[in-house]
Amino acid sequence: MNQPATRRTLLATGAATLAVCCVGCGADGDGSSASASASPAGENASASGTSDSGTSDSGDGQALGSVSEIPEGGGKIFAAQKVVVTQPTKGEYKAFSAICSHQGCTLNRVADGTVYCPCHGSRFRISDGSVAEGPATQPLAAREIMVHGNTVHLG
Repeated sequence: MNQPATRRTLLATGAATLAVCCVGCGADGDGSSASASASPAGENASASGTSDSGTSDSGDGQALGSVSEIPEGGGKIFAAQKVVVTQPTKGEYKAFSAICSHQGCTLNRVADGTVYCPCHGSRFRISDGSVAEGPATQPLAAREIMVHGNTVHLG
């Protein structure tokens, strides 16, 4: 019997996911952290300071897809990874949790500069994850991504 996820279940799942991500991200021991934006297409860079040479971080994050899948002024939801990657302006990539901050529903579409939640109609801006329309009152959580060549990687 399927029952809606409780807040406790969502928090426990989120905490477990965060713990796994922290362990994986800290494997190189350099103590750096990346922000939710990445460099323009075609550059081997991450938000944690990797140079164009692509010599640090070596693409250790999970590959999400090609930059060509992320339309300028739009985005793409990667449901399996529960992340939405957007391209607010040409060559600028952002990533956010694909879980609505209102009641934990999975976001289902990106259009007109916003990401939509099918459950209660909340919308979030692709540029910063902020609430464009409620009932949600909190922004989407930022996620770390890197662009290596033409591939977007989860940080």
